[in-house]
This record gives sequence, structure tokens and C-alpha cells, in this order.
Amino acid sequence: ESMDQLLFHPKVVHLPMALAVLMPLIAGTGLFAIWRGWLDRRAWAGVVLLQAVLVGSGALAMNTGEREEERVEEVVAEAQIEAHEEAAEVFVWASGAVLLLAALPLVFRTGRAWQTASLGAFLGTLLVFGFGYRAGEAGGKLVYEHGAAQAYVGVGDASIRAADAEDGDSDSH
Repeated sequence: ESMDQLLFHPKVVHLPMALAVLMPLIAGTGLFAIWRGWLDRRAWAGVVLLQAVLVGSGALAMNTGEREEERVEEVVAEAQIEAHEEAAEVFVWASGAVLLLAALPLVFRTGRAWQTASLGAFLGTLLVFGFGYRAGEAGGKLVYEHGAAQAYVGVGDASIRAADAEDGDSDSH
């Protein structure tokens, strides 16, 4: 396993977290622009697409986290990891529920049903933001308070030492 394969989770986790922060703004702005008549209701499809990216990237982040769990359990108490894992699951499931809710306005093209579903989806993005915050906070605690990064210290050191030896710079790390 290369270092890149081992550290894939921290690379993927930022996209769903960023989208969780942005989706209330995007959905709210889109809803307002449609309500004001500045955008056609079909523009809501962009909100649905971005919510789908959030769900997909969240599921990928969850999967990569599960793959790295055993290695991190060598350093961090299982209870701490489970707290992050459970928060991430709630976040991804809630994101999926909001995706379904956000898709409803594409089915109900007009009227009260459209308004109710799109407003519900917007409110759902606020909830998902909160769940994302909880998952991210628990993940941050794993790394910064409980030393999860220590599970990867020393991985790749042999190649670093070999490169340093070639440069004649063995004491720089």
C-alpha cells in the first residue's frame, strides 16, 4: 500500500464538508431567485445535482474511512472512532433524504407541492449542515486531540531516508 492509498480519506472528506456548508446558501439563493421569477423552476435541477454530489462524495468518504479504521484503531480508542463513524452515517443518510426531497420539485413542476418540497429541501440542507459539522468535528478530534495521524507516522520513512541518503541530507527529517 502506498502512502496515497492510505491517506485517501482526508483527501475525499473535504468535498462533502464544503458542499454541506454551501448547500443551504445555494438552495436558498436558488429558491429565492425562482420565487422572484429571476430563474425558471428548471434551475432547481442544479440544486438536485449538487446535493447528489454531496451524497456520493459523502458515501465515498465514509467508505474510505471504514477502510482506514483498523489502522487508526491501533492508536485511537474505538469509542472515539465510532463517534465519528456514527456522525458520518447520520450525515450521509440525512443528505440522501434531502436529495430525495430536493428531487420532488422536479416531479411537482408547479403549485403548492413544488413550494412545499423545495422549501422542505432547503430546510433539510440546514439540518445536513449541522450533521456535517458534527461529523467533521468528531473527525477533527480524532486527528488533533486523539492522535489519529500517528497511525501513519513512519509509513514511507524508508523511502524518505533513501531519498535523503541520495541527496546526502540524512538529518533533515
